[in-house]
Amino acid sequence: MVLVHTFLALLAGFATMGILVMLVTALLTRVAPEWAGAEGQPRAGYAFVNLGYSFLAAAAGGYVTAWASAGNPLIHVLVLGIVVLAMAALSALQSRGMQPVWYALTLLALMPFGVLAGGLVRLRVLGML
Repeated sequence: MVLVHTFLALLAGFATMGILVMLVTALLTRVAPEWAGAEGQPRAGYAFVNLGYSFLAAAAGGYVTAWASAGNPLIHVLVLGIVVLAMAALSALQSRGMQPVWYALTLLALMPFGVLAGGLVRLRVLGML
């Protein structure tokens, strides 16, 4: 049962991240399609906005994972951070040539730190930090 609870906590955090990124991306595409939906490499302004909301979504995912964990929340958050790092690395490899290298590397580094930041906020709320 503990393994199922751990899986569900990780799934909840990952789903939170994915849903938030999809919602904000859809909103930006609808509000400013010429800016957000440009073909090819993204414009610098959009790339920085995307990095910002992706970090915040990762932090929300880390918070939700820590909140939903049954055991030690920090371990769950670290596992989610590793999963996010692996997924971001695969995404960077798949998008070679379609995105600037600086953007892919920044996103690769930023996402796990966002997860950790959100988990640490939850630990602070719990009084564990």
